[in-house]
Amino acid sequence: MKVLKFGGTSVGSPKSIKEVGNIVRNVKGKKTVVLSAMSGTTNSLHEVADHIINYREEEANELVDTLIGKYVNVVKELLSVEKNQDEAIALISTRFEFIREHIGLEISSAQIEKNIVAQGEILSTNLFIFHLKEIGANATLVSAFDFMAIDAANEPVISKITEEYGKIVAANPATEIFVTQGYICNSYTGEVDNLKRGGSDYSASLIGAAIVAEEIQIWTDIDGMHNNDPRFVENTFSLKEISFDEAAELAYFGAKILHPQSVIPARKANVPVLLKNTFQPDAPGTIIKNCNVPNGVRAIAAKDGITAIKIKSFRMLMAYGFLKGVFEVFEKYKTSIDMITTSEVAVSITIDDTTHLEQIVEELKEIGTVDVDTNLSIVCLAGDFSVKRTGSSTAIFNSLSNIPIRMISYGGSDYNVSLVINTENKKEALVALNKGVFQ
Repeated sequence: MKVLKFGGTSVGSPKSIKEVGNIVRNVKGKKTVVLSAMSGTTNSLHEVADHIINYREEEANELVDTLIGKYVNVVKELLSVEKNQDEAIALISTRFEFIREHIGLEISSAQIEKNIVAQGEILSTNLFIFHLKEIGANATLVSAFDFMAIDAANEPVISKITEEYGKIVAANPATEIFVTQGYICNSYTGEVDNLKRGGSDYSASLIGAAIVAEEIQIWTDIDGMHNNDPRFVENTFSLKEISFDEAAELAYFGAKILHPQSVIPARKANVPVLLKNTFQPDAPGTIIKNCNVPNGVRAIAAKDGITAIKIKSFRMLMAYGFLKGVFEVFEKYKTSIDMITTSEVAVSITIDDTTHLEQIVEELKEIGTVDVDTNLSIVCLAGDFSVKRTGSSTAIFNSLSNIPIRMISYGGSDYNVSLVINTENKKEALVALNKGVFQ
């Protein structure tokens, strides 16, 4: 079985949904299709939830009415059989009535938001099933709530996913296409929860690993993983093949085509991941798998919204417990660290989550002098930078001779060199690196 995931832009219109149907039917053998919400829906549902949480009933109802109108129009364009249209519109009414029922409901704001936002994936998968059945496809809708769950630490419960999804597939031996929701899941208490933004990729990878799929396909609006960011650099090209290690580095440090966590389950189960373009299905895309990594830079990505924190203290000199104290502050506030560099008396750390920045800085001041820089970007270069390979660093740093560099991480991984620069210099840096290392 193959697992095919389609993002929001891939199911963003009736025409796109029909194209996804064609793609799915052209893939041989059994398959599981994982869908995101239609593009724009998740943001709108977050807005509805915000209105409800803040007691803006009129605004919530107006936005719900707008969304109902949008989805009714989608149904009329997507489906041609009147009976199917009526059933689909009835389903839309039911889902949005469920949303309205949250007005004045005495549950937590966080749970209201999760319940409401989950309706986006429920709507897209139901509409897709209506379409598949109308064109004669052998398809079964599977609720993600029947198998996808996270524990108290918000980690997927792999054993449940494997067992429960396996039972569902076994109970439907004649089914050719299984359709389920990405992103959404059950919490450890059995309530509606999610895998966080971008989680549909993660859902597909978890399912693919659970059933040890032949392949996981991630369909987006980009024809594979590019060697550089095409939004800022001209004449980029998609990579035919890339290793799990390189893909993980690029995804974490800014490559938008792939959710950072999505390669982890696939890599562990050794299931290849194919990145494809819904709107150019004949393009070869990029295959991510265990493979040899050629020498030098293979691809570049950049991550914005970075904050650098430098802690300087002479108590750090030859003090074995100093870094432990620093890390405990970030652990206390559940704030992950992207990069770290050290000297004899200082340590610099970058984060992208500034929710608890003020508290973190106050506690770090008890350890040493603290400086904070904002409006930074991390530029990640992926490839093979192991000790046995030479020459890459020269090309990298020669390319950036006119760019101020705030931090450098080199040697922490054989597959990544990362640099922190001012965001205002990001485009210039990406263009310069493209010229210096690829041309």
